[in-house]
Amino acid sequence: MERYKLKFINRLRPAALLVALLLVAALPAASRQGKTPSGKGKLFIIGGGERSDALMARMVKAANLGPADYVIVLPMASEQPDTGFKYVGAQLARQVSQKIRMFDFSKHDVNDSRWIDSLAGARLIYILGGDQNRFMKVVSGTPVFKAIHRAFANGAMVAGTSAGAAVMSRYMITGQQLLEKNYRETFDRLHKDNVAFAEGLGLLQHTIIDQHFIRRSRYNRLISALAEHPGYIAVGIDESTAILVQGDRAEVVGESQVLRFARPANLKVRAGKLLSFSDLQFGLYTDGDVFKLKP
Repeated sequence: MERYKLKFINRLRPAALLVALLLVAALPAASRQGKTPSGKGKLFIIGGGERSDALMARMVKAANLGPADYVIVLPMASEQPDTGFKYVGAQLARQVSQKIRMFDFSKHDVNDSRWIDSLAGARLIYILGGDQNRFMKVVSGTPVFKAIHRAFANGAMVAGTSAGAAVMSRYMITGQQLLEKNYRETFDRLHKDNVAFAEGLGLLQHTIIDQHFIRRSRYNRLISALAEHPGYIAVGIDESTAILVQGDRAEVVGESQVLRFARPANLKVRAGKLLSFSDLQFGLYTDGDVFKLKP
């Protein structure tokens, strides 16, 4: 076979050979193999609260589902996974004609190859809200974690709301305070070593996400989290609002606002572990605004 190819190429005139080589080189490698080009997927990160049909329609449009594609809902963060799936499944069914399935790995073997392969092949993965720690306890270090990353690497949309938003970060805010006995969502003061982190999915490597942001006034918590990882971007997403992430580009979608903090200057720790810095990069965005997920 190889000898035949060489004879064929040798018979081509120089000009024709040059054109043929240029045409082949112009094709993406995956296309030459008859496959859709692979690459980083998209994220649709919802800050919790009510999800309008318009918000979900935008998510589905960005997911770009084909006739043979399907949606998988992961409910492991929820205390009531069946109820959560009932509502989100009905909302998704108003937007898509493709199959919608729930994979509850808290009640199913995380090593089931059929479920894992199906998860990795999904075009849209949706993570319910609840408790992000509960979700990661099921997923971390398992084939489920790897399957989500495989799907994302192959171009899938990974979406989540509330706890499903928090898990997108590499450094996931757990919701616990380390220096205060009584939990307060607003944090009374900005202390060092007060924010508890755990391993998230890491689909956002250099961004920390906080949800229900404006509604629950979580400014102090997110700024404290940024002080622990000052080279990161800190993004607070309010309820009924999302960011659509493609690469390092984030577009705001929804009814409320998104805040971005970065680059705390001259960061210091004072007596009593109180934080101090002289400047902070700040942005406030609404529907249609675009910002970079870069420090």
